[in-house]
Amino acid sequence: MTEAQDQIEGAPLIKPSTTDHPLYDNVVEACRTVFDPEIPVNIFDLGLVYTVEIGSANEVEIVMTLTAPGCPVAGEMPGWVQDAVEAVPGVQSVRVLMTFDPPWGMEMMSDEARLELGFM
Repeated sequence: MTEAQDQIEGAPLIKPSTTDHPLYDNVVEACRTVFDPEIPVNIFDLGLVYTVEIGSANEVEIVMTLTAPGCPVAGEMPGWVQDAVEAVPGVQSVRVLMTFDPPWGMEMMSDEARLELGFM
């Protein structure tokens, strides 16, 4: 998220994803192959992936977070995501950005993740 977006009143805290791009579903599926080692749910359903932005040249930028800033895999997880998404046919480049604004919360989990973790 850019500084300018932070300062625009009424702008969403999380930038919307480019869900209408033909590669979007495959990029999401690639993200679902990456798991937080402490929680048996993939990072997409956990709500750790905030934005998947795909440009016209099939360059992918992912903005993600962690369940906590002190997560033991903080230095490794962006690389795992990058490796998974780079393997998607048609993807030209991948950039993974980490943010803690807004902080992750359990309300960001999908219904599937809540069910799997026994919260539903």
